[in-house]
Amino acid sequence: MKTTVISVLGTQKDAHGGAGKARWDTWRPSIGLVQQEELPIDELHLIFNKEYQQLAERVKADIKSVSPETKVVFDIIQLKDPWDFEEVYGKFYDYSKSPCFHEEKTSYYIHISTGSHVEKICLFLLVESHHLNAKIVQSSPKEGHVRHSNDPKGVINVIDLDLSRYDALAKRFETERQKDLSFLKQGIATRNAAFNKLIETIERVAVRSSDPILLTGPTGAGKSQLAKQIYLLKKQSGKVKGDFVAVNCATLGGDLAKSALFGHKKGSFSGAGADHVGFLKEADGGIIFLDEIGELPMEAQTMLLKAIEEKTYRPLGATKDEHSDFQLICGTNRNLMDDVTSGKFRRDLLARIDLWSFNMPGLAERREDIEPNLDYELLRYTQRTHKHVSFSKEARARFLKFALAPTTPWHGNFRDLNAMVVRMATLADGGRITEDVVKDEIARSSGSASASSAETPAAGAAALAELLGKDYAERFDSFDLAQLAHVIAVCRDSDSAADAAKKLFAVSRKAKKSSNDSDRLSKYLARFGLKFKDLSRSAQS
Repeated sequence: MKTTVISVLGTQKDAHGGAGKARWDTWRPSIGLVQQEELPIDELHLIFNKEYQQLAERVKADIKSVSPETKVVFDIIQLKDPWDFEEVYGKFYDYSKSPCFHEEKTSYYIHISTGSHVEKICLFLLVESHHLNAKIVQSSPKEGHVRHSNDPKGVINVIDLDLSRYDALAKRFETERQKDLSFLKQGIATRNAAFNKLIETIERVAVRSSDPILLTGPTGAGKSQLAKQIYLLKKQSGKVKGDFVAVNCATLGGDLAKSALFGHKKGSFSGAGADHVGFLKEADGGIIFLDEIGELPMEAQTMLLKAIEEKTYRPLGATKDEHSDFQLICGTNRNLMDDVTSGKFRRDLLARIDLWSFNMPGLAERREDIEPNLDYELLRYTQRTHKHVSFSKEARARFLKFALAPTTPWHGNFRDLNAMVVRMATLADGGRITEDVVKDEIARSSGSASASSAETPAAGAAALAELLGKDYAERFDSFDLAQLAHVIAVCRDSDSAADAAKKLFAVSRKAKKSSNDSDRLSKYLARFGLKFKDLSRSAQS
């Protein structure tokens, strides 16, 4: 095998000692390189500007005297500025395509101990990207940074980016990444494959991007907690310097939304007794989380769009714009595209915040994660109350049987689980949750679920009047209205038309009497001039 080395002429290091005999007592990278017994070099390509021709000739002569078998090839690459990355990389890239660097039966090395830092980096990048199929060789004085040495040959270190020993670096980075993933999941050993994949994507986006993130999913799915973890992850890695500001847009309305988000000047409206900086300014350099973004009034949406795109906005009553370099995370349990269609949400704002959209599954869709989250909630309770609580073996098994049952709806998602754990832990005598405690909690939760899933007669009548008009009783038979009231209650307790149809037509589906339950429900509602979207949870928000 032929050995070829590519190196930049060291205009300072290779010139040490000048032309006199003293140069042989000084470590010079190019001269020392060809004297290494473990790396006999057949051909050395020296890169330099033409004004260094005289130095190159002297180095070539010295190389011939210590390593006559090494052929020195001059490659003149005229650089106006060896510190200009664009110029250096462009010319080195063209240089790397030379046929002489892609010959068979040749081992290539890139010497990165000479030249400007930019030249070294560009050569390294060409190796890393495989534009040059080579190993990297680094030379240095035998005594580290001391150039004058009893052994001016120095030493070399060969780095093969493809060697398995550099897997240790990759493993280290992977370990750090797994820590980040665990951090986003709050240390919970998630077992749901789809959720794990979702978190992996969010982690990559969080550390690489400062664009808006939209978190969707049902209430209690963990959107707020995830937004805070994203902030903490970016904070600990230095991606953000400012604060985390969480705002529930459902609590804002009218001018209050504009004032709360963008601030106001004293006297800008009735009750404005002092200046107020606003949430966006508080989040300068950090992250603002706008939960229930679909509840934001249209005028505030317009101002928010400008603030996202230009990082500037004008507080109420102000005469000049304010600046805030914030990152935006939004949360919603609504279908914002439906809100766009109905005119409740700006299409251009949705396009801006929907660059990275992640749907958080509810607890019912992640039942395999109930057990690790149960342990997490117990740990949280212990940390908050300083009281250690645990399940008996029988109690734990009984609770998990209830929790994992497909008939347990988990409407409140992780909030429901947290509430149940808090109640059981509080009632646990001696820090031990017994079967009796679990039994009582299951009965309580089942009763609450039953109550919430069924409309009272008064509530049913109110729903019918709202949807059909106050004269509904004069237009429809009471038998039909009783059935419709039940259908409305089921639809309002379901996440989708398919989910509602599954509940309503469970028996006939098992008997295979219907092939399309969703279509069957749609046709039934159409008899009353209704659509599922009129009855869904998002319509009630």
